[in-house]
Amino acid sequence: MQAFLKTGKTTGLDKSQQPSTSSGHQSGQSGRRKTPTPWVEKYRPKTVEDVVEQSEVVAVLRKCVEGSDLPNMLLYGPPGTGKTSTILAVARQIFGDMFRERILELNASDERGINVVRTKIKNFAQLTASNTRPDGRYCPPFKIIILDEADSMTHAAQAALRRTMEKESRSTRFCLVCNYVSRIIEPITSRCTKFRFKPLQEEKIVERLQYICGLEGVQIEEEAFKTIVEVSGGDMRRAITTLQSCYRLKGAQHKITKNDLFEMSGMLPQHYIEDYLEVCRSGNYMKLEEFVNELGYEAYSIGQMLEQFNEYVLRSPFLTDMQKARICDKLGESSYRLQDGGSEYLQAMDLGCAMILALKEK
Repeated sequence: MQAFLKTGKTTGLDKSQQPSTSSGHQSGQSGRRKTPTPWVEKYRPKTVEDVVEQSEVVAVLRKCVEGSDLPNMLLYGPPGTGKTSTILAVARQIFGDMFRERILELNASDERGINVVRTKIKNFAQLTASNTRPDGRYCPPFKIIILDEADSMTHAAQAALRRTMEKESRSTRFCLVCNYVSRIIEPITSRCTKFRFKPLQEEKIVERLQYICGLEGVQIEEEAFKTIVEVSGGDMRRAITTLQSCYRLKGAQHKITKNDLFEMSGMLPQHYIEDYLEVCRSGNYMKLEEFVNELGYEAYSIGQMLEQFNEYVLRSPFLTDMQKARICDKLGESSYRLQDGGSEYLQAMDLGCAMILALKEK
């Protein structure tokens, strides 16, 4: 015991008696290896050819990869259509093992004011890049700076960025990723090649989800695929996340149903949307109040209800064009007030009262 207190080591024990820490360490490592990976990252495209649907963009970028050269790029389109995944796949194909060393990725969670443009981005852009990899193979002598969600950058930061783009054009390529190209200043857009990412078709999303279900062993009803597409709104990232969340909730032994997806996503079942219109058509204020209270007791989001109700109204064959116009005008006003912190109960009642008046008009 005294020897242990002096040296911190056990003495006089055989190797067989000494506690084995290596096996525990190895089991800990194996346990960490089995940590479940989000399917969004697990099935992210590794090459340009894996990108879903965007055939025109893929054709152009494939030529850029073959020539090992890229222009400054501006990728824009709805969320979840593969913009960030595409540029990461391009960088991985061009740089290979040096992929992480050659890119600087900043998104909306990072500070991207004018000071960051003048320091972090400028310093990285000024670094020179060699044209050989550690194994001696050729590597393009430039770096890539990826500015994700660039439409959230201030105009001052964008103005400071344009000079850096010009001065460091030999050693750095810039790739701006955004949802709204109108929020990027004209001097930046004129310096970039623009690629528009279109919304994904339902068939492509279902095809990708079926591919993932086959590899992961997910049991799911055929009708549920269409529900996932409705929930995601053409967003592949949201569709895959919804599928994985339902799978974790239900487990591998149970089949995922349409109702499970409604419960997981927070969407209202269709009968609530139809009942809301019928209550307003009756013209009875007391019934409207009872219905809105019931929605509150069920803990459904009124914002989600307005979003679904908007689509239902636009597609309804039982409403005239004038009635649709009045209802949609009020929908936009109610949605704005909700986003501004308004009461969900009051906005649902206000919309219902406006619909009662609109439905009385022919």
